[in-house]
Amino acid sequence: MKFSRITINPHQMGGVPCIRGLRIPVATIVGMIADNMKEEEILKAYPDLEPDDINEALHYAAQTVLERELPLINTQ
Repeated sequence: MKFSRITINPHQMGGVPCIRGLRIPVATIVGMIADNMKEEEILKAYPDLEPDDINEALHYAAQTVLERELPLINTQ
């Protein structure tokens, strides 16, 4: 999958993935969704965002989780 709305610039925001070159990290958007914020609330908080930005941020996060091993606590 290609991500046309996610940019990484080592000279901006420490090189973390951001939305369209804006200083809005993907992690911020995903965190807001995790905190049960509605799309309308996120767009109001960040007027430069578009609905497609939120969708692509979620797809990007899902793809990065597939490609990494994360330390998880075994509950069994």
